[in-house]
Amino acid sequence: MIKSNFNGERLRTARLYRNYTITSIAEELGITKQMISKYENDKTVPSSEMLLRLESILNFPRNYFFENDNENIKIGNTYFRSLASTSKKDQEVQNIKLVYISKIYRCIAEYINFPKLNLPELSEVILEDPEKASLEIREYWKLGNNPITNMVRLLESNGIIVSTNKTNISSIDAFTQKQEFDGEDFYFVVLGQDKGNAFRRQFDAAHELAHILLHDPFLNLNEVDKDENREMEKQANEFAAALLLPKEEFIRDASMHPADLNHYLYLKKKWNVSVSAMTVRAYNLDLISYNQYHYLQRQISQRKWRKEEPYDREVAPSSPILLKKATLMLLENKKLSGPELLDKLSTKYNLTINSEEFEDLIGIDRGTLLKYRKDQSAVIIDFKK
Repeated sequence: MIKSNFNGERLRTARLYRNYTITSIAEELGITKQMISKYENDKTVPSSEMLLRLESILNFPRNYFFENDNENIKIGNTYFRSLASTSKKDQEVQNIKLVYISKIYRCIAEYINFPKLNLPELSEVILEDPEKASLEIREYWKLGNNPITNMVRLLESNGIIVSTNKTNISSIDAFTQKQEFDGEDFYFVVLGQDKGNAFRRQFDAAHELAHILLHDPFLNLNEVDKDENREMEKQANEFAAALLLPKEEFIRDASMHPADLNHYLYLKKKWNVSVSAMTVRAYNLDLISYNQYHYLQRQISQRKWRKEEPYDREVAPSSPILLKKATLMLLENKKLSGPELLDKLSTKYNLTINSEEFEDLIGIDRGTLLKYRKDQSAVIIDFKK
């Protein structure tokens, strides 16, 4: 049932989500920017004809524009890779996606037992030392000094909600956000799937774990200057490298031929880390000198490995499975049909979206929800005698 009051904020979020500016959506609709502004600020309500056009252009069901986000949720800041070069608009678009994913997760969690959040509490001393923090989490998760074959699965198995989507924004590789609801903490990590590189995804996932463990989830990032932000990114990179390449084991491996790119290429298959990241780690561990490090960097450039290294195309990037698997469990076990799941999301969580949007957000094939409709075969008809 359509709610009675048009919500201008929902028009604004839909516009941003579909990458429209006020100017471009006004031109598409053939109206003024001032009229769009009035709609979005609840100064006037679109006519029925205008609503139809908004639905068509923005590809959101009509109900979406009449819903309110009135849930009692505390949302932390969002840590973006390359925050300084990511515009406020691009940040907001990705935050909207996180709100949608969060609602979908909570809707599904009514029926499915997801892994509980399993993170250590780190002391102040360890929080300031990425190397020590990486050892702490390896010990807490009982990883030993072995290579981590799948960072995405490791995060999911320890209660972190992971999703992928096409950010279509060159400055955003991944981002993380904390949310508090129903007295519990939840961490959401979104990994961009634009790059399609398994080794980069490993590092991105480890980098986002660093933000979860090391950095204040409710820090006001608007008050953080460029130097502080640069230092947080440096810490996250150091943590990711230390986690994926544990000091003692990596020194033992790399010290055989520390200034030979081909040796790092051999180690790439073992540690699931790019050659570029391993050379940085080797330099930071004093395995190679400043001159040797820059010589290796020049070689990487000469071999055109900046964008793509050997083996990059041979290994598919790992994808999150929990949201996808949980949804399929609901559908296949007939706990809910596809339309019923969308209806529950709409009526209880105030998020009316089409089936394709839902499927794209959690990474299942398009058409899946509508394939699982209620079975109508139990209705029996026959000719009159």
